[in-house]
Amino acid sequence: MSTTEAVERKSEPQSDDRWETVRDMPPSAKLVAKILDYEDTLTQSQIAEESLLPPRTVRYALSRLEDEGAVDSRFSFSDARKRLYTLKL
Repeated sequence: MSTTEAVERKSEPQSDDRWETVRDMPPSAKLVAKILDYEDTLTQSQIAEESLLPPRTVRYALSRLEDEGAVDSRFSFSDARKRLYTLKL
């Protein structure tokens, strides 16, 4: 490997950056992702409570994150009407 190749590799952005998919999203989606990063698994209402965002904004942020594959959702075993969200990054 030449010196030029080593310099080029260091200057390239890291492709393994786990937040890369979230970087270009709206601020609400970034906030929801960060909350899920800290809290692991939450429902929509818990995310709204933690973030102080309106429920509609939380739903929009979660749908954007799901579209990009940054969030996993599953039904709650204790209450099948609710979904639990987990960050996949």
